[in-house]
Amino acid sequence: MSRVTVAAPIDATKVMAGAEFAGGRHRQRNPWVKKVKISMVVALAFGALGAGTTFAVKTSTRPNQATAMASGANAQGAGRGAGLASLRVLSISPGNSADPVTAVNPVRVVFSAPLAPNSPLPTFSPAVAGRWHAAGRRSIVFTPAAPFQPSTEVALQIPAGSSGLRSATGTLLAAPVTTAFQAGGRSTLRMEQLLAQLGYLPMTWAQQDAGAADAVAASYKKGRTAHDTPAAGMLTWESGYPAALTSQWQAGQPGVILAGALMAFELNQGLPMTGTVYSGVWSHLLNAAAENEYNGNGYSFALVSKTTPETITVWHNGRVVVHGLANTGAADTPTPDGTFPVYLRRPSQVMRGLMPNGTPYADPVQFVSFFNGDYAVHSMDRPSYGSPQSLGCVELPLTEARQVWPYLTYGTLVTVTD
Repeated sequence: MSRVTVAAPIDATKVMAGAEFAGGRHRQRNPWVKKVKISMVVALAFGALGAGTTFAVKTSTRPNQATAMASGANAQGAGRGAGLASLRVLSISPGNSADPVTAVNPVRVVFSAPLAPNSPLPTFSPAVAGRWHAAGRRSIVFTPAAPFQPSTEVALQIPAGSSGLRSATGTLLAAPVTTAFQAGGRSTLRMEQLLAQLGYLPMTWAQQDAGAADAVAASYKKGRTAHDTPAAGMLTWESGYPAALTSQWQAGQPGVILAGALMAFELNQGLPMTGTVYSGVWSHLLNAAAENEYNGNGYSFALVSKTTPETITVWHNGRVVVHGLANTGAADTPTPDGTFPVYLRRPSQVMRGLMPNGTPYADPVQFVSFFNGDYAVHSMDRPSYGSPQSLGCVELPLTEARQVWPYLTYGTLVTVTD
């Protein structure tokens, strides 16, 4: 298939809502196609875990030895605290909120007892300018000198043991607590867990044993529902998917796999399909989980191999459903390698444009799925298949394209590789 232009103007607002339009490859890139390219930079709000969270215990770091202030005005000197219950962290905020950490929305840590006047303080990594101060008998507050920078993770480390925090009566924190903040709030891992629960990611969530030796519970009292915050656990891929997909996954981190899942969810919820987190996405996600609104399309993945003979393989819900020959771009117009989510679909259209020698063409094609700008998977009438001969698109025989198209739904990932 050759580079093409769009035959008619496009309503970009409809495209963002998931509308379909005709487009394709063209040596002179179509301005309408440029307007509707979806940025795959996922602006996720990755924040401290909220109500009911179990914090994973990290190795204790050396605490800040600066003098701490007393948590209560009447705190008395303490003995060694023999026989007393250990000090506990009751909550850390802001939790699962959309609010950034600022001077008016500072970090607050609530303990089970007042701290000793000379107790070490929690620390941040990387270091953050600001100060800790007492806020009531059992709370300390950190007021940053400047808001936490967006998309920058800041870890709060609360040390334990003999060199860690201690109460006014001498009791010690039994295990260190570490959590992460970022301007914007909620946890990326929580988002992934919910998307997996609803069928937008092919994974299962295995809850960690709350009594395990490497975990310490710190429950938030924020009045949020259980859907806001998970117990500690791990996401595991369901069987049947290739390493070409699973190797790209990093739990709790933005990436194209998460972006594709978000696009599918946003479209099904009637939201603008951006593959990013914006106002309203979290509330829809939590509501969908509460109502068990499962993804009826299932999970699909397409792998285009440039190894001769060139092929396309499509997985759906963990099994191969289509495998057949394909054509990718010729040597002077190669199909870019990488992984991209399907963002536009069209049952049929006429591809119009110019051949590399300037000759115009108008090729009718069917079952079109755009996955990377104006690169698409579609049918194309050719004498043969399995070799690089297009101007960039992935061409399939008509019968094969008809079989593939139902699985290339919005947000489905297409990987092109040698």
